[in-house]
Amino acid sequence: MNAPAAAGDIELHDTGNAPRLCVSGQWTLPHYGALAARAGALRARIGAAAASLDFSALTALDTAGARLLCELIGTERLKGHLAHARLAPSQRELLEAVATALAAPPAPPRRRYRFGDVLVQIGKATIAFRDHTVGLLGFIGLILDGLARTACRPRRWRVTATVASLEHAGFDAVPIVALLTFLVGAVVAFLGATVLASFGATIYTVSLVSYSFLREFGVLLAAILVAGRTASAFAAQIGSMRVNEEIEALRVLGLNPVELLVLPRILAMMLALPILAFIAAASGIAGGIAVCALKLDISPGMFLSVLGNDIGARHFLIGLGKAPVFAFLIGAIGCLEGFRVGGSAQSVGEHTTSAVVQSIFTVIVVDAVAALFCMEMGW
Repeated sequence: MNAPAAAGDIELHDTGNAPRLCVSGQWTLPHYGALAARAGALRARIGAAAASLDFSALTALDTAGARLLCELIGTERLKGHLAHARLAPSQRELLEAVATALAAPPAPPRRRYRFGDVLVQIGKATIAFRDHTVGLLGFIGLILDGLARTACRPRRWRVTATVASLEHAGFDAVPIVALLTFLVGAVVAFLGATVLASFGATIYTVSLVSYSFLREFGVLLAAILVAGRTASAFAAQIGSMRVNEEIEALRVLGLNPVELLVLPRILAMMLALPILAFIAAASGIAGGIAVCALKLDISPGMFLSVLGNDIGARHFLIGLGKAPVFAFLIGAIGCLEGFRVGGSAQSVGEHTTSAVVQSIFTVIVVDAVAALFCMEMGW
């Protein structure tokens, strides 16, 4: 059985005008206790007296020993002697790395929260919003360019991909859209009746439900549900392809990713959302009919009669006309966030979340602008 190796040592040889510090043995973690005691005993004697360093007898060195030497000798003095010291290349590199790390200035103290920090964050958010807006507008330009290039070339239409996206974005979303809007319609009718009953105008609950769902709630709720359900799917699908470098593979093959991946999804969204908006409006009105029949003694026949006589078709057309615009924006944002994904799973999750938030925000803003425009135009 081999005996354990002895700890290293350090000695100061005073030779008159040229004192020499000799480092020998193994300066490793198993011997750290003995080395620290020896270094502590010599620390006061070494001071600034050591004019030269001798590492010729050093046999082993690790990070613990290198740190102890740096603390004993001083990082600047040690780095000055390493250039001409007799050391193995690995030992010289380790000493240089440890000395550099120990000589690095400490991190500046964290500044206290100030009002200027608020302005900095506002500025960063403004710049990020500008960059996102410019990027989205540029991506919309690419989509429109792709539509123009393929519109007159039926052989380049990706019918199968469009139908598959239509099924996923449209038909699969019908149950959740119908159920949610039915319940919202019932809530709107109940709240409207609660307020209007005090004025003896319960019959106007029919107009409240009809106006709200034909013009606003039907298309808005359908768009929000599609934004949370489909925009996230688009971002995750394209983002996963980007992580797996499938997008780059398409470009290497000379194929246009926008034409292959984006256009079928955009077209499917623009076909699916008007259908979902119609279903949402019909379900919301059905919810209102149910509440009126059960609580307000307004029969379904009377409800539909008031709806047909007092509510013009233009309200339905205005609501339905916003659906393709919402669909285009939701699809563009979802696909764009997919292309922005980096090379990690975390990036996929972040951009998927961003796609949902941006889509819902954009839909609500555009709907508010459209409502103000229609009000000013008297529509």
